[in-house]
Amino acid sequence: MAAVQDGQLNLEVEKDIKTEITNDDSGNINANSSSPGSTSSGGKSKSPAGSGEDQQTLLAVLQFLKRNKLTESVDILRREAGLSADADDSPISESAGAGSSGAPNVGADGGDANSLLSRVSIATPAALPATAPLAPPKVVAASGGEDQPDVNVVLSAYSQQGDPVLYPLYYNGLKKFIESVLDCHRAELSQVFYPLFVHMYLELVYNNHENEAKQFFEKFSGDQECYYEEDLRILSSMSKKEHMKGNETMLDFRTSKFVLRISRDSYQLLKRHLQERQNNQIWNIIQEHLYIDIFDGMPRSKSQIDAMSGSLAGEAKRDANKAKVFYGLLKEPEIEVPLDDEDEEAENEEGKPKKKKPKKDSMGSKSKKQDPNAPQQTRIPLPELKDSDKLDKIMNMKEATKKIRLGPDNLPSICFYSFLNAYQGLTAVDFTDDSSLIAGGFADSTVRVWSVTPRKLRRVKSAADLSNIDKESDDVLERIMDEKTASESKILYGHSGPVYGISFSPDRNYLLSSSEDGTVRLWSLQTFTCLVGYKGHNYPVWDTQFSPYGYYFISGGHDRVARLWATDHYQPLRMFAGHLADITCTRFHPNSNYVATGSADRTIRLWDVLTGNCVRILTGHKGPIHSLAFSPNGKFMASGATDSRVLLWDIGHGLMVGELKGHTDTIYALKFSRDGEILASGSMDNTVKLWDTLKAFDDVELDDFTAATGHIHLPENSQELLLGTYMTKSTPVIHLHFTRRNLLLAAGAYNP
Repeated sequence: MAAVQDGQLNLEVEKDIKTEITNDDSGNINANSSSPGSTSSGGKSKSPAGSGEDQQTLLAVLQFLKRNKLTESVDILRREAGLSADADDSPISESAGAGSSGAPNVGADGGDANSLLSRVSIATPAALPATAPLAPPKVVAASGGEDQPDVNVVLSAYSQQGDPVLYPLYYNGLKKFIESVLDCHRAELSQVFYPLFVHMYLELVYNNHENEAKQFFEKFSGDQECYYEEDLRILSSMSKKEHMKGNETMLDFRTSKFVLRISRDSYQLLKRHLQERQNNQIWNIIQEHLYIDIFDGMPRSKSQIDAMSGSLAGEAKRDANKAKVFYGLLKEPEIEVPLDDEDEEAENEEGKPKKKKPKKDSMGSKSKKQDPNAPQQTRIPLPELKDSDKLDKIMNMKEATKKIRLGPDNLPSICFYSFLNAYQGLTAVDFTDDSSLIAGGFADSTVRVWSVTPRKLRRVKSAADLSNIDKESDDVLERIMDEKTASESKILYGHSGPVYGISFSPDRNYLLSSSEDGTVRLWSLQTFTCLVGYKGHNYPVWDTQFSPYGYYFISGGHDRVARLWATDHYQPLRMFAGHLADITCTRFHPNSNYVATGSADRTIRLWDVLTGNCVRILTGHKGPIHSLAFSPNGKFMASGATDSRVLLWDIGHGLMVGELKGHTDTIYALKFSRDGEILASGSMDNTVKLWDTLKAFDDVELDDFTAATGHIHLPENSQELLLGTYMTKSTPVIHLHFTRRNLLLAAGAYNP
């Protein structure tokens, strides 16, 4: 059925459609006089349990409650629904399911009722109370249930079909109509072409009209937008009914409604045309497989629509980006910064402190005022600071006083780490926050760690040797290290497949790695051994990342579900389900309350760590997303994909605010400078580019109307924002990192 997001008419419309669209015996949908957007008195009579599917669900719930002897709840529910006392005792008849074609019938036995209940419960995002700690057993599926749908049920919807010879005529008629309307409506209505084309083609294939399907494809595939080229190539390979079973793309398209955002005027034009022509075939597809999100206001232009289009399931619904996001930073703990030697000498000589001291004090008390957009300090439980963490923060603050202020007139120096003779196949790189260590993940299933300072890597001594050490001595941390094991690099063995993602913990004591073998491993950088193997994914894990505060980490892979873990739990704390294809990259928000995931379905989703809910769906990329980066203030995000574009996003409004063009290949690395003035991007085209993000974000003017309708105006100013391009000889850039003093480090494997 067409779910029409339509302000005041929403509830009325839903009722009307449910009552007026029925199945006849052959399984064909009969669309009577009513349609989305129109109200009629015929649909307002209230039946005891609503539509057939609602009744199925209701009876299943009643059976479940009775089995668990919750008689009081049964009585209340029966009274609310207006059911007779014996209604839930009888098996649910086939006629009860007439409202939804292909919906499995639920019998009186417990198994089916349970399976229906599980479907009902999974489809609704579960939320924890605001005070609940992140306990391991409470796994939250944000919008699951679509992971592995029953293939036969999914496909059976295509049995509703008309005369195959008329399909090209229907499509062509609609095409001519849309081409004849005013320019302002044409761009919006043209969005209907692609989903209609796909579903009509699949319907022909499913009903064994192979020749007609082939002719239909050849005639109209050229009309589709260029960014659907890859999808159409996969679609063309499905020429027989057997090919459709088990095909992921087909199931994705069938199980998720394609979302179109259309102004009310354009929608009324389309509806009137289809009703006048009595074109039920196309109207059925629109109702069954499309979600039309109607907004009041001016229709959008072609460029505005193209900016947001390209994902596997169309645009995001407007409701998807309405939730409040606390993007502000958490208050920094107050740490007193002791004077270093230089300052003490200066004070002794001159009798008064240097000017540098108050600056350090002000750094120590950074973020004393609570950011109004920040989450509560205790919203999610974060690990307490250890003494070593406090020392590291003090070092960080001291380094920050020597930080170079970057800008268009003061670009960073770039230091490039080339991996030579990397015959093992370099697949991932990471630097520690203090830039003292670099790690690489390789296709030969090893992880290698290098020290990039003169200080060599050493293991902790054996237990026998440690027992002889004086634990009270000042240099005990030095004494526990075994000098005999000192070397510039260490190799970590344990994975049984290529390593695709690695991440250092903020305290430099641990390293995470994710692999094709479906595991995420936690390595100790004191002993250089594997401490834990986290098993939850069933397929390759493409990326993993530590939280900025340590303890938590995120992973995502081929199974389309991102998982949130804590280092001391072997099971995930949260599961974020909703993407329609592989999760290719994962990133924590600087305040650690949110996680961003980029996917091969060409969307970015932002998830709330506390509730497990998806709070933002961002569409606009035309290819799989391979890199994400948050600005240091937490307000903006950058994303890079195989479409060679960097897109900039405002997280608060959930809107695209910039598009940076210049690369000619996939963008695998993005990083903001420490103060957020510059964005660095690294690509497979062997270049690093620097962009002026202060100018990009300052030019943006957002209001609630823009956010509600998607009337975004992207300035064509990529060349103005591009500050510099730096080419390597033949080294694709796969990682970027700004040091604490704003020196840019880049890494990649030389490709002779």
